Amino acid sequence: MTLQRGAGWWCGISVLLAAGALLAHGRVSDAIDWQPLLAWSEPWRWWSAAWVHLSDLHLHANLAGTLLVALLGVASDVPVRAAMAWLIAWPLTQLGLLAQPALAHYGGLSGVLHAGVAVVAMQLMIEGPRRRRLLGITVFAGLALKLFSETPWVGPVQHPQGIDIATVPLAHVTGAVSGGLIACALLLGAQRPRLATGSHD
Repeated sequence: MTLQRGAGWWCGISVLLAAGALLAHGRVSDAIDWQPLLAWSEPWRWWSAAWVHLSDLHLHANLAGTLLVALLGVASDVPVRAAMAWLIAWPLTQLGLLAQPALAHYGGLSGVLHAGVAVVAMQLMIEGPRRRRLLGITVFAGLALKLFSETPWVGPVQHPQGIDIATVPLAHVTGAVSGGLIACALLLGAQRPRLATGSHD
C-alpha cells in the first residue's frame, strides 16, 4: 500500500514521537520534562516533555496509543494540513498546562495523542462526504466523553487504579483543544479559496 502525502507526514510525526520517547526513557527527565517555572527560559520543554515517561507501563501504554493514532490518521486519509495541525498542536499541548501552575512537573505522550485524535475528528467533520462527517462526529463525541469522564477540574493530578503513575487529565484537554482549534483554522482556511472559486462558476 502506498501512503498518500498527508498520511506519510502523519506517520512521520508518529515515528518522531515514539522514537523520542524510546530514546529518552530511563534518562534524566528533569532536563526535558515540563516545568512551568522554566517554560520561557527553556522552551524546548514544550516539545521534549512529550518524550518523558516515568515507568515502563507509562511508556508502553503511550507507544500503543501512538500506533493507534497513526493508524487512525492513515485510515482517515488525512491531508498534509491535518498533519501540520498535529505538529503545531504538539508544543501548544504543554503550553496550555500553564493554566495549572500547581503542576510542577509533567511528561508523556498522552496529551499530544489526544491532539491527534481531535485533528482527525475535525478533518472528518469538515471534509468529505456525509458518512465521513458522521464518523468524525462520532470520534469527536467519544473524545469529549472521555475528557469529561476524567474530571480534569478535580485537581492537577489523579491516581487511577491499575496505573503506576499519576495522570494529568488537563494535558488531555489542552491537547484536544489545541489539536481541534489548529485543525479548524488550517482546514477551514484551505476551503475558503475553493468556495470562492466555486462561486464564480
